[in-house]
Amino acid sequence: MTPVRIEALLPEHAEQVLGIYQSGIDEGNATFETRAPAWEAFDTGRLPQHRFVALDDDTVLGWVAASAVSDRCAYAGVVEHSVYVHPDARGRGIARALLDALIASTEAVGIWTIQSGIFPENTASLALHQRAGFRVLGTRERIGRHHGTWRDVVLLERRSLVVV
Repeated sequence: MTPVRIEALLPEHAEQVLGIYQSGIDEGNATFETRAPAWEAFDTGRLPQHRFVALDDDTVLGWVAASAVSDRCAYAGVVEHSVYVHPDARGRGIARALLDALIASTEAVGIWTIQSGIFPENTASLALHQRAGFRVLGTRERIGRHHGTWRDVVLLERRSLVVV
């Protein structure tokens, strides 16, 4: 088996990245979104220096990307992220490798908090994030409707031990 490489997420990865995103959406416990966005919207909404793909040769196995939570200067060191792995590539440590790359890139530029909201039913993602140093802050109950049903979201954050 070819080792997985973690590299910058670039426009040439767009089709595969959005396909993986749509697969996660279709499973029903990854996001409130119902359709993957067009590449232009995806690209504009995520910070270029904090997005990565896991590659096996030229095949994208997963991706991670961060977005600013606010344009207010007080939140300059806070981002939120998403991480998705192709269903056929799960269980290989890809999501953890992607999270580690994101953590390294954010800490290198002084970002002190990475946060995420995860559906409580997504127990694999919750466990992954806790192993990667994220802590549960609480549950936002009935925060939004998803396919006509109220859903809760568990809010997690990882505070840097390097950026203080």
